[in-house]
Amino acid sequence: MRVNGMPMRTIWPVAGRFAVEVIDQTVLPHRYEVLRLASVEDVARAICGMQVRGAPLIGVAAAYGVALAMTRRADDAALLAAVERLAATRPTAVNLRWALARVQHFLLPLSPDLRAEAAWREAARIADEDVEQCRRIGQHGLRLLRSRIGASGRLEVMTHCNAGWLATVDCGTALAPVYAAFDAGLEVHVWVSETRPRNQGLLTAWELAQHGVPHTLIVDNAAGLLLARGGIDAVIVGADRIAANGDVANKIGSYLKALAASAAGVPFLVAAPRSTIDFACPNGAAIPIEERSADELRLVHGCDAAGVAARLRQLPLGEAVVNPAFDVTPARLIEALISERGCCPASREGLLTLYPEERHD
Repeated sequence: MRVNGMPMRTIWPVAGRFAVEVIDQTVLPHRYEVLRLASVEDVARAICGMQVRGAPLIGVAAAYGVALAMTRRADDAALLAAVERLAATRPTAVNLRWALARVQHFLLPLSPDLRAEAAWREAARIADEDVEQCRRIGQHGLRLLRSRIGASGRLEVMTHCNAGWLATVDCGTALAPVYAAFDAGLEVHVWVSETRPRNQGLLTAWELAQHGVPHTLIVDNAAGLLLARGGIDAVIVGADRIAANGDVANKIGSYLKALAASAAGVPFLVAAPRSTIDFACPNGAAIPIEERSADELRLVHGCDAAGVAARLRQLPLGEAVVNPAFDVTPARLIEALISERGCCPASREGLLTLYPEERHD
């Protein structure tokens, strides 16, 4: 995708393989800054602090974090310590543990003197695979969205949080079909939910603007009204974990949009790659839900009148706050899952039509 007209990825290794660089997502949309990560601890802090965010990107960043660890010390203890440190950063997104398990399995049989080079190669492979999977999600999703275009001839899509290229290495998950539609010449418009309290919808608006896709930002609670009024062809979101039965964990507020979409007769679609599907997780009730800092609600981040980054306290320190980062949308509310292998119903049988190798009956 593009930043100021220049092709970009969200993460890339620095020449010499002593660091990786990422887009610092905590300062967007007000500033564009690149952050250098030179150690496994740097990567862990960036993931915890959401400078790196989005389930697929978190997995890739973790793989590079192991490579950074192996560059410093590559014995078994260092490998396992790096994996354990990174695995503890975000509990809900299964891509993280998927990437770490893959890298650990790949490196353990190798002698320590070979691990650093091998770890960098494997991390790069995971990154390239993510780009290709997201590209395929875009093509499969485009075919589905084409069938949803209404009488106006314009495709009206609602989304939640940020599941665009900023949440992956490139292309995105939920936004990949939107970009594919726009690049194919379809008239498309996106309704972007702000997604409190982290306001990741502002990231979606920023990247859509960078690509020239028409869009409108809405407050989270306007979604029900807009869906009820009609004129929206589909709601499409990403996922942080898809359980074996098709239940989906995604950013808090996704479940409410699914309920509103169901009441309005609007299809609710979920786009995610294979690394987001957890066949070992039986259903949504088994998905751990991350509880984040209360200050994400107590403090509002933005720019003051002079354009300087500032924080505004909107709640007293003693105010009781609950801040779950994700919710679970039951499979019954999801019309289709979109992966790199195609589209399927949100069910165990549906997923197994795309991934028959996971059938162990």
